[in-house]
Amino acid sequence: MRSLKRRGGGCSESTIPPGKLPIGLLDRLVKRYTDTSNGVVVGASIGVDATVIDFSGRYLIAKTDPITFVADDVGLYAICVNANDIAAMGGIPKWFLATILLPEKGTTEARAREIFSQLARACRGMDVAFCGGHTEITFGIDRPIVVGQMLGEVDKKRLITAGDAKAGDDVVITKGIAIEGVSIIARERGEELKGGFPARFIRKCAAFVKIPGISVLKDARIATGAGGVHAMHDPTEGGLATGLYELAAASNVGVEVDNDRIPILPECRRLCDYFSLEPFGLIASGALIIASNHKYTARILRALERAGVLARVIGKVTAKKMGVKIRRDGKLRPLLPFERDEITKIL
Repeated sequence: MRSLKRRGGGCSESTIPPGKLPIGLLDRLVKRYTDTSNGVVVGASIGVDATVIDFSGRYLIAKTDPITFVADDVGLYAICVNANDIAAMGGIPKWFLATILLPEKGTTEARAREIFSQLARACRGMDVAFCGGHTEITFGIDRPIVVGQMLGEVDKKRLITAGDAKAGDDVVITKGIAIEGVSIIARERGEELKGGFPARFIRKCAAFVKIPGISVLKDARIATGAGGVHAMHDPTEGGLATGLYELAAASNVGVEVDNDRIPILPECRRLCDYFSLEPFGLIASGALIIASNHKYTARILRALERAGVLARVIGKVTAKKMGVKIRRDGKLRPLLPFERDEITKIL
């Protein structure tokens, strides 16, 4: 929690900026207020993005996540982001519910219909049932917000969590960073970008939500099918750096990655340079972090390559005492998590 400041004999807390709660505060809240009763097999913790519940011979995986950064294609973002965390646990997304909050100004029947249509279309593309939720027009917001609730299932023998990475594992990343960040910037700051980038470049970046895509469902299925996957994690807010930190925290290990091996998409580099953002801290849905048994890594890479999914070994899992480090210019340096996503600097 942020430090207390005394004022006139009393005390008041400093406010927390937009983005994720500070990791230390979130960890304390989760440990104090959540539990694992009523059949919860995997409960809330840092780096674990979905809950697993023992349910009639199989595991039910439950996930919730809001879409707050974008207004366009909000339905597609909501489905992909929530399905990703089901997939990262080896599961299959099955059922989706949505709380749709519409702004008091500018909401029309056509806009509401568009969001429902986007959600339904994205669900059909993943064979997911869009089975309900809640909708209202809400005071105090200036854009639609969709809070998704995705449910999935997995065979008990096939469950994978972010908490099972082991020292000696390879760290693999798919596609590159930061796919979601590039798409959001192009959509939300497109008018400003017109002064410095060709229209074709801006359209391409905006379409990153679909190509290369922010879904990792395919990536996860292929990797787990190849065998040897110990842990997977979907880096979102706070980017790759935070994703690696969360994986390390969940598994009680360290991580060492090589700066030169990390695939930063060229569009990401250009936009980050333009806005003075750090790519490693930019929201990164679309990439999948995989901790794999070294003996299986080559097989996983070949399987992903055959399916047209770029994948690269970027480092290794180490002992916890080593911390999370990045090698740059031949030297190891700490790689710290971003408690505030870089994209919040410009939105």
